[in-house]
Amino acid sequence: MNASAAPAVVRPPWQKFAVAVKPSAIDGHGVFAAEAVPRRLKIGEIRGEAISVAEARIRATRSERIMIVELSAKKAIDFSKSLDPMRFTNHSCRSNARLCIRQGRVEFYALRDIAPGEEITVDYGESHHEGRLRCRCGAPGCKGAL
Repeated sequence: MNASAAPAVVRPPWQKFAVAVKPSAIDGHGVFAAEAVPRRLKIGEIRGEAISVAEARIRATRSERIMIVELSAKKAIDFSKSLDPMRFTNHSCRSNARLCIRQGRVEFYALRDIAPGEEITVDYGESHHEGRLRCRCGAPGCKGAL
């Protein structure tokens, strides 16, 4: 084997397109396309700790950064300790991707073509912030709060 050869990019099977986690102009860190992502295709998914909704709501009161998705009235997933890069997906009022809950998995799909270097964003929709958290997406027509 050639020692000077670049190492292969290792991607878990649920991550369909290469992404990079970098500082975001929206908030903290974001996830950015490392290659072109065609519209309607699955970008990847995120895995985390399965917990009850009751536990999710308790955890949400203890943390400034909430990384929890409720799958049903009884089940939620906490991504705060996940190593999946998609956990850094920020909110935008004019998102380029959507979050889809399918068979207990949280998946991300491109709403339109996403160019390399572009931040991947989703509309968080209804959240536990109940309009108290200022939106920083900067998109035209921004709702102003989450």
